Amino acid sequence: MKRIQKISEMQEISNGLKRTGKRIGLVPTMGYLHEAHLSLVRKAKKLCDVVVVSIFVNPTQFGPGEDFERYPRDEAGDSAKLEKEGVDFIFIPEVNEMYPSGYQTYVEVEEVSKGLCGDFRPGFFRGVATVVAKLFNIVKPDVAIFGEKDYQQLLVIKKMVEDLNFDIKIIPGVLIRDGDGMAMSSRNTYLSPEERQRALILYRSLLIGKNLYQSGEKKASALLKAVKESIKPVDGVTLQYVEIRDAETFEKIENVDKNAVIALAAIVGSVRLIDNVIIGR
Repeated sequence: MKRIQKISEMQEISNGLKRTGKRIGLVPTMGYLHEAHLSLVRKAKKLCDVVVVSIFVNPTQFGPGEDFERYPRDEAGDSAKLEKEGVDFIFIPEVNEMYPSGYQTYVEVEEVSKGLCGDFRPGFFRGVATVVAKLFNIVKPDVAIFGEKDYQQLLVIKKMVEDLNFDIKIIPGVLIRDGDGMAMSSRNTYLSPEERQRALILYRSLLIGKNLYQSGEKKASALLKAVKESIKPVDGVTLQYVEIRDAETFEKIENVDKNAVIALAAIVGSVRLIDNVIIGR
């Protein structure tokens, strides 16, 4: 496994791999890797000849007062995990390599970015789309893998690839949970044991909505009401949003008659958490 920091070196390596017909898979991450990240790596290895994992805590997707400076980092631990998984390259650039002095170009996916996390984290999806577009031009992957936990982000990337004609296949990776049902996230490390126990209501509430749907309820309003009412009594959990959107277009729907996603975000203690379940499939 080779560690690369410079854009020019990564591009040179990718160009060489392309010339020899190698299929490149990219797994973009912000590091502090856990099992959910590694599941994406394993999927990339099955689909591709060469796997590149990028590790970059992207400042342009953090707003004022968010946790850019304290976002958990563990390069040594990440490297050991990726070495064990048989990753070929880690691309781990510095901030001034990705955003040099005078940088002024950004990518914005307008409609899919609206609502949900787009409302609560202004500029977040612009930062995500920009850094992913840069990674695509640097690594030149044939395939890129993104987890379904960040479902709105996944659809933002899919739409960007479609609209900007990137010749890249975007593959989703299923949401991975801990044994207690908690969606795996690097930010879970911020939670105290008591806060983590409270946070378990998020997945439980989503399951209430999913089970209600499976029992025959198709009205989005009824499903959302059930999810909200299950969270409401839990102290220390502040719901930011819970919505049901079409799983392909991310448009609002009134009746669930095809694949849809129930997505939510909540503050537990001082930690913002997101989660979702897909219904209809």
